[in-house]
Amino acid sequence: MGKLTQVGVAALKPAATLSKAGYGFVWDGELRGFGVQVLASGRKSFVVQYRNAQGRSRRMTIGRYGVMTVEEARREAKSLLGQIARGLDPAAPAATANVATVADVCAWYLVEAGEGRLLGRRRRPIKASTLAMDRSRIEAHILPLLGRRRIASLTLGDIEGAQADIAAGKTAKPRGSGRGGATTGGEGVAARTLSTLSALLEHAARLGRIDANPARGARRLASLSKTRRLSRSELERFGDAIRAGEADGEPPVALAVVRFILLTGFRRMEALSLERRWLDPDACAIRLPDSKSGPQTRVIGQLAMSLLQAQPQSASAYVFPGDRGEGHFVGISRVLDRVCARAGLQEVTLHALRHTFASVAGDIGVSELTIAALLGHASRGMTQRYVHIDAATRTAANLTSNEIAGALGPSGA
Repeated sequence: MGKLTQVGVAALKPAATLSKAGYGFVWDGELRGFGVQVLASGRKSFVVQYRNAQGRSRRMTIGRYGVMTVEEARREAKSLLGQIARGLDPAAPAATANVATVADVCAWYLVEAGEGRLLGRRRRPIKASTLAMDRSRIEAHILPLLGRRRIASLTLGDIEGAQADIAAGKTAKPRGSGRGGATTGGEGVAARTLSTLSALLEHAARLGRIDANPARGARRLASLSKTRRLSRSELERFGDAIRAGEADGEPPVALAVVRFILLTGFRRMEALSLERRWLDPDACAIRLPDSKSGPQTRVIGQLAMSLLQAQPQSASAYVFPGDRGEGHFVGISRVLDRVCARAGLQEVTLHALRHTFASVAGDIGVSELTIAALLGHASRGMTQRYVHIDAATRTAANLTSNEIAGALGPSGA
């Protein structure tokens, strides 16, 4: 191929470049050692290939196409190749620390964490669900604001400034025509993104990929407690809206998910990813092999268990299967938005349904410790192992779900 150009790189297709290893390279005809790597997914990254002073072949990623232009990558490649000509090895850890960009470190983190080589909470490999959220924050917020910046040049002001930009909505994007949701801004998103950035930079610093974590000491925006809950009258309107949605063709599986979260206080992904083999109808419990707080047995009310058992059987392992493929249902937030619009309710999220369950439990006199067990909150010591199987917890689960179902009205469960 001749000289790499923006148009030429944009037109590259995986099928034309892939090797048996699942990736391929297209090399620049003008600058020896400079090229672009194309993955099966279609992702393209600029690379430099060279031999160091010891004669070892090295390949170094410069940055991702789309984050960098061809000409920006070419300038970076010339700089690196100049260092190589002077006997330096930019891919060596000490050298890499000085030239690495935020995009480089993010790409490294996603690969290392994806292969289980980085430890997260409780000194266990980072969960796939956590990594998916990290990837989303990286692509939606971190790369657009800081991707091209070299780590060595970043200051606390840069990092806290990026947090302020996210909070102000500078990286927000509207929901597209596909199944993906909108990219939102706001203080909560900004704070969580800063946490992701700080954590991945800390991994890189600890393992010698960069000299130091420039986000260490950055002040994260304080989160405001979420207090939105549905009152008794709002629950009645919500139940009416669910029945209207059923009559107008809303997906039954989606409405069942909404009811289930209200009746149990389950987290969004705990409900959506629920598998039939985890149900224990005799104990009226769900045996979660993993959760935000680790493996758990979660007691639920009889009405909630009946709702799960009433879901149609399918080839999918999930209680709430998607409408195609073998995955679980997606698009629940859009269905909830439509139900709330019918009911004339505002600022109701899936977390607000979880908070409603907890609030109703408190209203009827359930203790804070028992509510924590029903919600799956982490706690220490033997209490976490045994509180979920006592009679008080079972009674609380039934009373709370019955109270909510009564407010929802017919088919409340």
